[in-house]
Amino acid sequence: MSADYRPMWQQLGLDLDALDALLGVLGQAYQDIFLSQQKRPENMAYFDFVMSEVHGLRIKELMDAKAVGRKVFGSFCVFVPEEFVLAVNGVLVGLCAGAEFGFAEAEKLLPTNTCSLIKSFMGFGLTKVCPYLAASDLVVGETTCDGKKKAYEIFADYVNQLYVMDLPQKKTGEGRALLRGEYRKFMAQVEQVSGKKITADSLREAIKTVNAKRRAMQRLAKLRAADPTPISGLDALLANQVFFYDNPQRFTASVEKICDELETRIKNKVGVSANGAPRILVSGCPMAVPNWKTYMLVEQSGAVIVGEESCVGERGTQFLVDENAATMDGMIEAIVDRYFALDCAVFTPNPTRLEHIKQMAADYRADGVIHYNLQFCGPYQVESGPVTAKLLDADIPVLRIDTDYSMGDVEQLKTRIQAFLEQIGN
Repeated sequence: MSADYRPMWQQLGLDLDALDALLGVLGQAYQDIFLSQQKRPENMAYFDFVMSEVHGLRIKELMDAKAVGRKVFGSFCVFVPEEFVLAVNGVLVGLCAGAEFGFAEAEKLLPTNTCSLIKSFMGFGLTKVCPYLAASDLVVGETTCDGKKKAYEIFADYVNQLYVMDLPQKKTGEGRALLRGEYRKFMAQVEQVSGKKITADSLREAIKTVNAKRRAMQRLAKLRAADPTPISGLDALLANQVFFYDNPQRFTASVEKICDELETRIKNKVGVSANGAPRILVSGCPMAVPNWKTYMLVEQSGAVIVGEESCVGERGTQFLVDENAATMDGMIEAIVDRYFALDCAVFTPNPTRLEHIKQMAADYRADGVIHYNLQFCGPYQVESGPVTAKLLDADIPVLRIDTDYSMGDVEQLKTRIQAFLEQIGN
């Protein structure tokens, strides 16, 4: 890091020794996994800088924003509309939930057979090592699964203020009405916390800002369809992860810059993998920083990941909000339409997700699909059965991986992944 942030961390009430231990592990892992890659785009240097300062400079930016009256909202889910937060000049950031840290403390309050993502955000909170959580004026939860829903009841005692949105379970008129009602209540909560009113003008600008960020990621995704692909899956995953932390305008400009570089690479037929390397699509559970294990194993085995059907991936960026609405009510309806179109596994039935995975495999010329599940994530583990059947019916090879955040299964996963790649090659 470029400065000593310990006084700031101390002000936030963090456990400095525990945070030092976390940053030491995170820094070494980043160097081993990302900086050891060959043929990286030069403009990935920006994202390397972001990760080097993810607990430092970015937190200082949040604290500086708070010092001038702006509010920070922390969330775990793509169903939380950034548009409403930006409309009051607030900041929306993702929260820590991607590492096996503080699990012993979390398991004092949660069953051991709780998914890693939930145990992770609980562990980070209990051990006081997440500066994003400490800086948040409001933590926004959502009922995307029963595990989260019940964990939030406990988590509420460990955050400044927790607000939980109820999400629909079915793509029906009643389901959409529920989402509309919850978003209107969330708007009111954002206004109350910020002390500012959302206006038609401020919401319109917020919609444009978030759409621009999504358009940049859509552009990046399409460039990965090239053969040879101009960027590794690891680096693309990193961009998708930084999407949730960075300043929106700066992030958009940085992604556009790397896309310009990738277009030049494609024109010159410069890729990051060997000719004929298996092209893999990853589908399933989200991967928050620093959950890089599966991508590392796939690409170190000689394949290249060309897309991710995930909340940290295309599900989080694939749809835009219609910018043509002239009134506040019209803009709210457009926002509801956009988020209601997401095909999260919380919905039942969920046929559009199955079709979307198959279409992504075709669009990105994937040779096979890895369906990635966090152990004990009911929605995605159950849905992996229909997904597998759908893909096999279309003659698309599938490997189902059920794992957690630990490194204890690395050798087993490596063996299975290499066998899958050999199957594809044959």
